[in-house]
Amino acid sequence: MTRPPSSQADRTEVIRLSKSPGRTSTDRQILALALPALGALVAEPLFLLADSAIVGRLGTTELAGLGIAAALLTTAVYIFVFLAYGTTSSVARLMGAGERTKAVAIGLDAAWLAAGIGIAVALIGYPAAPYAVDLIGAAGAEAGVRDAAITYLRWALPGIPAMLIVLALVGVLRGLQNTRVTLWIAVTGAIVNALLNLLFVHGVGWGIAGSAIGTTITQCGMAVAAIGYVVGDARREGVSLKPHLAGVRLAGRTGVPLLIRTVAMRLLLLLTTAVAAGFGAPALAAHQVALGVWNLLALGLDALAIAGQALTGTALGAGDVEGARRATTRMVRWGIGAGAVFAGVLLLCAGVLGPLFSDDPQVRTALTGALVVAALTQPVAGYVFVLDGVLIGAGDGRFLAFAAVAQTALYAPAAIAIGLWGPDGKAGLVWLWVAFAGGWMVVRAVVLRRRERGDQWLVTGAYR
Repeated sequence: MTRPPSSQADRTEVIRLSKSPGRTSTDRQILALALPALGALVAEPLFLLADSAIVGRLGTTELAGLGIAAALLTTAVYIFVFLAYGTTSSVARLMGAGERTKAVAIGLDAAWLAAGIGIAVALIGYPAAPYAVDLIGAAGAEAGVRDAAITYLRWALPGIPAMLIVLALVGVLRGLQNTRVTLWIAVTGAIVNALLNLLFVHGVGWGIAGSAIGTTITQCGMAVAAIGYVVGDARREGVSLKPHLAGVRLAGRTGVPLLIRTVAMRLLLLLTTAVAAGFGAPALAAHQVALGVWNLLALGLDALAIAGQALTGTALGAGDVEGARRATTRMVRWGIGAGAVFAGVLLLCAGVLGPLFSDDPQVRTALTGALVVAALTQPVAGYVFVLDGVLIGAGDGRFLAFAAVAQTALYAPAAIAIGLWGPDGKAGLVWLWVAFAGGWMVVRAVVLRRRERGDQWLVTGAYR
């Protein structure tokens, strides 16, 4: 296993890139951050896709149970995604202002906050698991789906503290413009996760529990690796490893608007899964796989958003408003272009992905319909993800929180109406995806475009 570049090398690269003007240089900055981030982000949903492919061979019931458990687990983790996004913005601003030592210190405080939150979520989640799976439709599903969902969820809960620590430390590394280390950790984790899942599910014979156990072990290993790199950087900067109450409070306060935004979006995703559950186990299983593919593509596009967070925060921290505008314009073009490429690839592959995840012909046909809708919306998704990243990097969390709540409120009636009065099975799932990947994303694009055209988000300085 090769070791990624040292922190000193990464510091030199950040300084060189930040001083380079012009369109070509802006493109280089975007690619220097986005390409490693792309690899890391694509590796993350491969965890769930690997679980889906391996568990899918156990049967449709287990795959449907995984769909419910995965929706709850990702919600439990990613409502706290502010630990990554808020940390990236804060660290990048301080880097732009020349305050590297303070940047590393704030990042470590965010990791301590992540550890505390993760332990609390895991302790609460174990007894609450049956009620949680019932809440999003498992109680009315076919026999065995509920038990599979509870089993997976409970065995995965011990990994939540590690997942949240990784989120926070990934935010630190992104803010330091060190996305190559995050790539190394994520890719290694994805490979180890797949191997452990194969061993525990089909080799040892632990079934769906083995999949969760393998993922938990992998997440703990990734946390150890991330801690090792950031602690090494902290020691070089002379930063204490002990938590600082003021820094923990700052991380929490910065993250509250992003937490509200994420909760609103996760509720939307949970609602979508609950509606899909009403169309039957084959449709729910197809929705689980389609959502995994959509997340894979969306997080791939989010690589440009990660570049947006780091470059926007650094530029505004240094007082360079024009640089922030210039980078935004270029990243938007990259986002739309990447979305168009992803759309073409997914359209070509939509009809052949089904056999990789299920032997059930009903699951395969429902999956193809959902994937076609997902493919057609990718250019809009690229635009949305880039502008999201830019505004997060600018620290415009209050606006993003308000927008997310409003967008969820608009989407919910449409999804509920489809569940109550729409067709069953494949047709119902396709209409649900039209509302989710089509209508919701278009509304987000309109709202974000209006905000980006103004100047209220262009606040300069080390702190917003």
